[in-house]
Amino acid sequence: MTAQDSATRPTSIAVTAPPAQGAGGGTLLALLGVVAFSLTFPSTVWGLESFGPWSLVAVRSTLAALIAGAFLLARRVPVPDRRHWGGLAVVAGGVVLGFPLLTTLALRTSTTSHAAVVVGLLPLTTAAFAAVRTGRRPSRAFWAAALAGAAVVAVFTLQQSGGGLSAGDPYLFGALLVCAAGYTEGGRLARVMPGWQVIGWALVLCLPAAVAGSAVALAAEPVRLTAHGVIGLVWVAAGSTFFGLYVWYRGMAAIGIARASQLQLAQPLLTLVWSVLLLGEPLSAAAPLAAGAVLVCIAVTQRTGS
Repeated sequence: MTAQDSATRPTSIAVTAPPAQGAGGGTLLALLGVVAFSLTFPSTVWGLESFGPWSLVAVRSTLAALIAGAFLLARRVPVPDRRHWGGLAVVAGGVVLGFPLLTTLALRTSTTSHAAVVVGLLPLTTAAFAAVRTGRRPSRAFWAAALAGAAVVAVFTLQQSGGGLSAGDPYLFGALLVCAAGYTEGGRLARVMPGWQVIGWALVLCLPAAVAGSAVALAAEPVRLTAHGVIGLVWVAAGSTFFGLYVWYRGMAAIGIARASQLQLAQPLLTLVWSVLLLGEPLSAAAPLAAGAVLVCIAVTQRTGS
């Protein structure tokens, strides 16, 4: 790279910075991300019909990275500055590799309704990570509503899954931590580059490991292709990993990490609905009450701001 190229580098990133997004538009984008994420656990269960856990995660990451790479090449997006690669590595390790792998391993022994407790605690954990990482301190009313929402979701999902712990819980709590870190760092980066580029470069960063992992895992684990298995794989790769994270990071950049994170309080309830419709899991009569309480908590966090 020449000195002239280095001198003009910041300008190229500034050009690709996301345009200003209204609060309403940012909330809508974040909500689209929540809907996409809510299908992840049921889709993973479907994907496990055809693939082993390591194969599913590796192939999922490979496909998502190829989609992202194609978009980056087609748009001729410049490579991010060196100072951003540390943050992209956190995003890659947290939401591209860590969360999918840990939750996939957990879903071998846990139901989707039990695994949803992770998502129920994720908004609170993400808000806490964001407060530490960005230095922004939400109001007491925000924290009170966030704690109340997390409590409602945790109690409901534990009741829905029988109230007990499972062998997959260590994986689920590990997934909670790495995903919150990845969301926080990605939301911070989405303020200096478009959200789709944040997840795009994070995916590309994982591509060599994903390809190598796919080759090893597919050779070691049996593959039994079914319609459900293929649909599940396609969704977790294109829907959850690429599209979901694209709109999610754009939404976080517009309305703030803490406020956006609280929209995910609705995600476990949506996941439970999908688990009933797609997997035939039972749903208790308490679901409407829990949904109403969660919606109240979300409304408070959005009004109090971050």
